[in-house]
Parts: sequence; C-alpha cells; structure tokens
Amino acid sequence: MTVAGRFAPSPTGKLHVGSARTALIVWLWARKNKGTFMLRIDDTDLVRSTEENVDDIMAGMKWLGLEWDSFARQRDRSAEYASTIEKLKANGRLYPCYETEEELALKRKVQLSLKMPPIYDREALKLTEEQKQKFEAEGRKPHWRFKLLHEPIVWEDLVRGHVEFNGKDMSDPVLVREDGRPLYHICSVIDDIDFKVTHIVRGEDHVTNTATHKQMFEALGATPPTFAHVTLLGDMEGGKLSKRKGGFGIKSLREEVGIEPMALISLVARIGTSDPIEPLYTMQEVIDSFDFSKFSRNLPKFDEDELYRLNAKILHRTEFADVKPRLAALGLEGIDESFWNAVRPNLEILSDIREWWAVAKGPVTPVISDAAFAQQAAELLPPAPWDNTTWQKWVDDIKQKTNRKGKELFMPLRCAITGQEHGPDLKDLLPLIGRERVLERLKAA
Repeated sequence: MTVAGRFAPSPTGKLHVGSARTALIVWLWARKNKGTFMLRIDDTDLVRSTEENVDDIMAGMKWLGLEWDSFARQRDRSAEYASTIEKLKANGRLYPCYETEEELALKRKVQLSLKMPPIYDREALKLTEEQKQKFEAEGRKPHWRFKLLHEPIVWEDLVRGHVEFNGKDMSDPVLVREDGRPLYHICSVIDDIDFKVTHIVRGEDHVTNTATHKQMFEALGATPPTFAHVTLLGDMEGGKLSKRKGGFGIKSLREEVGIEPMALISLVARIGTSDPIEPLYTMQEVIDSFDFSKFSRNLPKFDEDELYRLNAKILHRTEFADVKPRLAALGLEGIDESFWNAVRPNLEILSDIREWWAVAKGPVTPVISDAAFAQQAAELLPPAPWDNTTWQKWVDDIKQKTNRKGKELFMPLRCAITGQEHGPDLKDLLPLIGRERVLERLKAA
C-alpha cells in the first residue's frame, strides 16, 4: 500500500502553530514511507472562508518546507458531493428532519434536565409522507442526518491505541443544511475516498467525529483509513493554544518575530513525544526520527522560550551563504562573512544582527567608568592594520602598564568600545570596528 496523507485546513483563519504541527506530522509520515502528501483546502464554509487565509496557509506551508504533491479545494467539488449524497439518501442512510433550531434546543434542554445525554431522538424517522408534505407546504426545508448503525465502532489508533464507541450512544450527525449545503463531515469523507487517503492525522478533539466518519466510509463501500489522533498543544499556563488568541500564527513568527523555520520544526516535531527537544538542522533528520509510537497522550506545552533557544542554536550553525540574501533584505548589504562569523554566536534571532552592526559601525554611546584608564588604553592602541591578534597584544600592553587584569581590565574596555557588558569576542569584533572608531570611543571620556 502506498501511504497517502493529507492536510485539510479550513481557511476561516490563518495558519496556526497547532495546525502547522498537524501538517508536519502528516508530511513526515508520508515522506518516511515514500508516500504522497496532499494539501486540501476545506472551504465549504463560504461565508467565513477567505482567499487571504488560503494564501496565508500556502505561504506558511512553503516557508516550513512542507511542499505538497497534489492540491484540491472543496469548493470545486460540489458535483461529487451532490451525487454521493443522493446515494446515501437512496439507501436510507440520510434522512430528512424538519425540526427548527428552537425545537431542537428545547429537546436538548429537556433531556439534560432529566440527566439524559442530548442525543437526537430520531423522531423524524417516524414521519409519514403526508406529514413531510405538510411541513414542505409550510415552507420548512429539511436538514439531513446520517443514520448511525447502533453497533460498536472500533479502530486501532496510531496514537491512542484501541478506540471504541457505540453508535447507540451517539447522535445522528447533520450532514446537509436546510439550504442544501453539505457540511464538513460528509465532504471530508467523500474527498478521502476519492483521493485514496490511507492515513488521517487530526487532533484528539475530533475523536468523536472520527467514529461517525468511520460509519460514513463503510456506508459508501470504502475501507476507512488508518487514524492517528494527536494531543492538542497547550500554552505554558496549561490552556490549549488557540488561533483566536493571536501570537501563535505562522506568519507572525516568520515575519514579525523572525523565527527560523527549522527552529519551529525542531520544536513541534518533538513536542509531545519521548524524543528530546533539540535543534534539528535538516528535514531528513526530522524524517528519520519520526515515529507515531513516540507520541504521548499527555498535553504537550508549547514553550516560546524553548523556541527562541532552538532558534539561537540553529543560527549559530548557519553559514554566511545561507543568510546573505536575507541580510540584504534587512538592508544590511555591507555585512560580510567575517562579520557574520564574529557575531552569530550572540544572535537569538537574525534581526539581532542590527544591534551588532550598529556597535561595529556606530554611533555608540560609550560607557566609561574610569576616564584615566580609558585615556591610558587609548595611548596604547596598536597601529593599523588590525587582525584577530590585535586584541591580545593590546590588553597585554595595558596589563603591563596598569597592573590591571581579569574583569577589572576587560570590562571597562568592552563597555567603552561597545557600550555593552556582553557581546561577541572582542578579538573578533575589534578589527570590524576599526582603530579610528575605537579611539574615538575611548576619547569620549
């Protein structure tokens, strides 16, 4: 069997960390098994779906390197849905219901007051043709429910293991609205059959939906795919991540924060698994280590601090050739490889390089705690040209002249030259700043 996975987001919102994690898991499973990966836009909700969100989803997927082998949109498949729905009506698995929202709400309220589960009572199945015609004459349009078989619904989940429901304990789901529009559930099942999807990965909040979908697959004469229900991501306060909260959008992490794609992939590929969270530098590393058996049922926490730590480690290993075009996009065309190599160990995100570019090229406000010492250091500055041996020669001369050593020697010089207490190794930074700027800053006393 050729593995065929799909990521099927609804474009009612932007691509979010949680959704991107699902997409990555599907993509990794497909690639590890030499299978195919489909991006399917589930845009049956024509009111809330937007082209802006479609573009955002596709841009985020490409940025993460999750290229797809095939593409489809549900809005283009109305004819396929209509013909399949007619088959379900003909074989009695879809039946018309004429209750209004108010009537259904009252039924649920009564059931709950009697400590009963709010399961649809199937009163619509008792309607005679005359009663149906009477409702139609009144202007009522039916919604259509899928008739669940009252039998066990069982599957072996790649994450949850053995899962079992019973149809008699579930409410017949509505598959077609009063206006004739099909809902997500039936469209998704029809698509998965038509596109020969073999594996479906979704959040654990869809487990109950999966139970009803499994019967839909079988009602249409198809073998249900293999399912994997992964835990949702939580924030560090213990709540579930929500795209409505903002701050976890892929576009924001990419454009506003400046996170490296492999940093985010390293985190979301390992979060909630038994593997350690560590920087991964190639997609092949991620593919090779992927295994559904490593996933836990516990709620994994998305730690933004961890994301920044991973980002820093990945930047520290990134070669100049790989960032050169991006530096140009930041307006920093003057940065060369020697500067990159000097400052990259001090970067958390790429845009941090602006700070060190300013330190090298100015202006900088020197921090001088001892003007006399600064003056002595200025008088001992070696002549140009400078290289990475200049710093050691200079501090050796200062040490001999002033008898200072250690932090008492180094810290005043760093603060005077860079205006900061921490930063890149001065043996590398000094030649980049140049003798003229260093002398100017020391003389600021």
